[in-house]
Amino acid sequence: MKLTSSGLALTLACTLASCATGPRAVAEATPASQTEAVRPAKVQSAQASYRNDTYALSWLTSVENAEVDVFVSNAPDGADARKIADNVTEGEFIWAPDDSGKHRRYFVIQPDAGEAQIIATRELPLEQASNFRDIGGYPTKDGRTVKWGRAYRSGAMPLLTEADYAFIEELNLDSVVDFRSLDEREVTPDLVDDRTGALFIANDYSMAPLMKGFREDDGENTYAKMEGMLRPQYRSMIRRILANEGAVLYHCSAGQDRTGVATAIIYEVLGVDRETIVEDYHLSTELRQTQWEMPDINPDDYPGNFIVQYYVASRARNEGANPLYTPSGASHIVQFLDYLDAEFGGAEGYLEQALGFSDADIENLRETMLD
Repeated sequence: MKLTSSGLALTLACTLASCATGPRAVAEATPASQTEAVRPAKVQSAQASYRNDTYALSWLTSVENAEVDVFVSNAPDGADARKIADNVTEGEFIWAPDDSGKHRRYFVIQPDAGEAQIIATRELPLEQASNFRDIGGYPTKDGRTVKWGRAYRSGAMPLLTEADYAFIEELNLDSVVDFRSLDEREVTPDLVDDRTGALFIANDYSMAPLMKGFREDDGENTYAKMEGMLRPQYRSMIRRILANEGAVLYHCSAGQDRTGVATAIIYEVLGVDRETIVEDYHLSTELRQTQWEMPDINPDDYPGNFIVQYYVASRARNEGANPLYTPSGASHIVQFLDYLDAEFGGAEGYLEQALGFSDADIENLRETMLD
């Protein structure tokens, strides 16, 4: 038996005397005469959601009504897992933490016979953040899984609460890579790096030409025009992930366009299927909380700042998250992936030709980010 995350170490370290607090080594605990009669149950899919201080877990196993134990951990690899339910056969479990404060939770779903799986909420339960989520948990086409807790994506974070900062401080951030322009950072500079001690990385550019590209060609193929300006930021993001010195948080203002492109590139290189990549990209429409992306500002305080005028006008129109499709109805990210294919032979070629990474770097990226 093995865990589908690096929590495999947890199972291997677990002895018969201590297995009550961690996923069980089934083959050791069950007499040999009985193991042949036990059908291993594979966790085919599982998900976690959080609402009103309560977690809702659900899963589907390959064996109907398979008994499942559930563990909770504060570590992405399940290293400190403790049992919160045993012999659950309904395929779902509701859990309300008994401690005060919010913490990053990971759940181990362990069938009586078969592999365990680690799951977590994709969106982090922050009070005043927008589109802040973990990019882990997705399966790849070759049967691996993107690791939880290695990289996070978000929109701008100017209105985080003290509770939010306390939560983020538990994420073991190594660096914050800010994709935003000088214009945007002037209005709402990042504070997460100051509060956590993470390395802050940004590159200077003006938002005006980027917005001009968005308006050209009736809004078609806008990301292809954008990516050239973002190459320094994307290169820095990949470098910090490769450094493997802690989690990397990368973001723009809405967490959907520049951040969505970065995430799609990572997933494509890791081997996540395109249908999943596109579905994940469009989650931004649901997960954005636009009221937390920009504080109330007086445009007179920022003379000559191009983006301030845009934000003030957008807020006056009470605009929420815009669906991420072109006027012709095409998904922006589908167009961008087609562009990568045509220009670079795919995301791997993009990393090599546009960002300067080697084959060894790409393989290292996969080993760092995949179980």
